[in-house]
Amino acid sequence: MLRLFTEQERNPKAFEALTRFLDVLDTAQERASESPLDPLVLSFQLKLLWLSGYLPHLTSCAECGSPGPLVGYSPQAGGAVCERCGGGSLPLSHEGIGGIEGLLGSPLADAEISKRAAREALRVITSSYEYHGGFRLRTVAARA
Repeated sequence: MLRLFTEQERNPKAFEALTRFLDVLDTAQERASESPLDPLVLSFQLKLLWLSGYLPHLTSCAECGSPGPLVGYSPQAGGAVCERCGGGSLPLSHEGIGGIEGLLGSPLADAEISKRAAREALRVITSSYEYHGGFRLRTVAARA
């Protein structure tokens, strides 16, 4: 979080998001899911991307504007890409896009996502942090 929001930049929304995440984490029952694929963790990481201005564009091709079908994710383009623009992109299914949109549109405590969509969301999050933030998430690096 400190790499996305430097000490010189005040960001009350990011601070509020962090406190909400910690509150939900504190009150949540023991979580049975694998930690990097935990819907709560994925939702929080996506919302941090949103607050930092790097929310992935998912409604049309981030390269050409085509409505789709969208088949991949390109952090360089800043979002989902169509088949024509998708060379070298990370695979991203309709289920993955829906899962990411669902996490972004729901409160942290209500975060739910399928396993397949969670894997794709994690790839989107990881590649976005690496490209825009210039670092790799430690939790992901430890599991890789």
